Amino acid sequence: MNNRDNNLDQNSKFKKWFKRVGWAGLAFFTIKGLIWLVIFYFGAESIKGCYDA
Repeated sequence: MNNRDNNLDQNSKFKKWFKRVGWAGLAFFTIKGLIWLVIFYFGAESIKGCYDA
């Protein structure tokens, strides 16, 4: 029963956060995360290229 209450609490926290930031905030943070993944990927590729040379 406690696990169910905890799940509902986490769900309500997500709903509260989502209502506050809306679709624009969700899109912003998603795009920001994807950009960081691209930066780390190409950064690792460039470092890897330095060791191969």
